[in-house]
Amino acid sequence: QVQPVESGGGLVQAGGSLRLSCAASGRTFSDYAMGWFRQAPGKEREFVAAISRSGSSTKCADSVKGRFTISRDNAKNTVYLQMNSLKPEDTAAYYCAAERTGYSDRIYSTSSEYDYWGQGTQVTVSS
Repeated sequence: QVQPVESGGGLVQAGGSLRLSCAASGRTFSDYAMGWFRQAPGKEREFVAAISRSGSSTKCADSVKGRFTISRDNAKNTVYLQMNSLKPEDTAAYYCAAERTGYSDRIYSTSSEYDYWGQGTQVTVSS
């Protein structure tokens, strides 16, 4: 079992960058696929990016493709979301999620597939 904890959110101007981090407790972090989701006020939670347990496979939502990059460091039990060229519409609470995959190196892009969630970190992009 892991407990994700997000950090790195904040206020940034449009066009700027932020890097979110998600530290997950537990000795078996490398057994978990990880994902980032976001939720803006009045909107449903949406998929942002996901990465397989090994880091060899990644997927990003079309809305962030080319601007956001997901990566992980299994030695540090941490997954990152590098966000560049931020837009006001990226403003949301960002959540990190984990799902144990065993030996599979698959990725997950729907929130219902994840069992473990962090508390979220707020990202606000001003115009």
